[in-house]
Amino acid sequence: MNKGIFVTGGLLSLALLVSGCGDNVGEVSLGWFTTKDVVIDAVTDPKVPGVTCHISRVEANLDLADPSDMSIACRQTGPITAADIATIDKRKAGEVVFSESLSVLFKRLKVRRIYDSAHQTLLYLSYSTKEVKGSHKHALSSVPLWGTAAWEPRPHAAAGGSSAVTPR
Repeated sequence: MNKGIFVTGGLLSLALLVSGCGDNVGEVSLGWFTTKDVVIDAVTDPKVPGVTCHISRVEANLDLADPSDMSIACRQTGPITAADIATIDKRKAGEVVFSESLSVLFKRLKVRRIYDSAHQTLLYLSYSTKEVKGSHKHALSSVPLWGTAAWEPRPHAAAGGSSAVTPR
């Protein structure tokens, strides 16, 4: 019996740690005749604490409206080190850094961090797990490592490469 309580308590603690990790930093009503608000959450990347993402989304109180539309803006808000970058998942799919339930219909908002090694940039993709009108809503923000302790000086790409920028 006690073992079951510990397992259940552990799973509940993990669920609380993974979901709802954002700090509500703003809330704007969309008008007198609606129960909808724009909610702004701040989320700090758990493995790269020098990055904060602000996610805005519509929250519909007492309404079954679709809360899938969201936007994301991520910025460097503290130091980013090579040790931080060494701990992240560098696969093309990256890893989920934030997840929150958006409705009773099992729709979730997720934020996934993807590392663009070629450009030394952290990409943060926010997306809804439920298809709405033939599309999964999503938004993208990037945090370049340029100017941080994590930046690795590299030789420039060969002329004519897709990442080369020619000044005018």
